[in-house]
Amino acid sequence: MSLLRAWLAGLPAYLWSGWGAIASLFLLFAAWEAVGLVYGALVLPDPRATFSTLWQLIDSGAAWPELAVTARRALTGYALSVVAGSALGLAAGLSLTASMMSRPLVTVLMGTPPIAWLVLAMLWFGASDGTPVFTVFVAAFPVIFIGALQGTRTLDNQLRGMAEAFRLPRRMMFTDVYLPHLVSYLFPAWIAALGTAWKVVVMAELLATQDGVGAALAVSRSHLDTAATMAWISAVVGLLLMVEYLVLEPVKRELERWREQGA
Repeated sequence: MSLLRAWLAGLPAYLWSGWGAIASLFLLFAAWEAVGLVYGALVLPDPRATFSTLWQLIDSGAAWPELAVTARRALTGYALSVVAGSALGLAAGLSLTASMMSRPLVTVLMGTPPIAWLVLAMLWFGASDGTPVFTVFVAAFPVIFIGALQGTRTLDNQLRGMAEAFRLPRRMMFTDVYLPHLVSYLFPAWIAALGTAWKVVVMAELLATQDGVGAALAVSRSHLDTAATMAWISAVVGLLLMVEYLVLEPVKRELERWREQGA
């Protein structure tokens, strides 16, 4: 509870510190407006038309069920990849042999296009939730695995040796020596994997399911409704930004503050 109270107390200052990100979003909207004026609404509707369509989808109740389905699938696959990738990456990093043996396998996973895994998942799971969840998992897993592996392999041996020489308890060894170093590698990997999960789940829904944002995009494409297409894209990107900046980034800031206090 104390961690939650500290997170809520620091949230206003954190939001205020994000003025640079907000400014970049306004620049993006300005460029979007300019391109829309040049090429017309059929090619790229302006932000006002897009957000007006999005509001109509929200007001009619059509948006939230699709966004909820997409978020559930993306976060399920993402959570599985975080647990498996972090645990296996840490375990592989503790052994030089395991580290060397795992590298070709990770290269294969990263080099295989997500669309190939999606086709296999469609054959294995059909039009069920298993298809997008599995595709997200396979796409995000190697990113997290590599982060955990590199974090473990790059730990300062002198620092570890000094901690062992002073006979630090195992709990202090983990919280004060291992964890601060690992977090600096794991968090960027988790954030990168989150973006991958969002992109892959929409692609999987577009081709393999009858619901979710991807399926809604397929419908708007068949109707040549560019405004609805941009509205769905804006909704899913906005949801991603909310998860990253309202959940992951504040947690990262708290962990960094904890690291500084422990240094």
